[in-house]
Amino acid sequence: MGDEGAAQMMGPPGKEHERLKPFVGTFRAEVKMWMGPGDPMTSTGTMTNTLDLGGRFLRQSYAGDPSPGPFGSFEGRGYWGYNTVSGKYEGFWVDNASTLMQIESGDVDAAGKVWTMTGEMPDPQSGQTITKRSVIKLHDDDHHTLEMFFVKDGHEFRAMEIRYRRSSG
Repeated sequence: MGDEGAAQMMGPPGKEHERLKPFVGTFRAEVKMWMGPGDPMTSTGTMTNTLDLGGRFLRQSYAGDPSPGPFGSFEGRGYWGYNTVSGKYEGFWVDNASTLMQIESGDVDAAGKVWTMTGEMPDPQSGQTITKRSVIKLHDDDHHTLEMFFVKDGHEFRAMEIRYRRSSG
């Protein structure tokens, strides 16, 4: 196959991209964040997801509801898609609570309902590299969850849980 044929094979969206469609829309989010032992910090917000660049990527835009505390006007942006060359789902996230780009990749289960994504990032406290694992579960077209875990000093702990519910208006 020539260079032109290989380039065409890398580009068009496929059935893996179709699995992103249930995430399209506006969702209310309930966020729990554990900064250490004890009860989590809680917040709420709205996630708006659209398909972008010909259906190749899910574009995410998050706006937290105004609240007291360190993340009073939280905003975040991300992209999530399927890389036809690597055969992996890939995503990145940026927000106004840090200056780092969180990058991860992974796979979906055979049913197309549970994505497990992993990546590495610097620990904001020590600067050392830590491992991040995200588990995204599609419960139905109106509900999905995200759980995020970090591995630090050889121990995995849950750092965040977000429950998304499709907004009716």
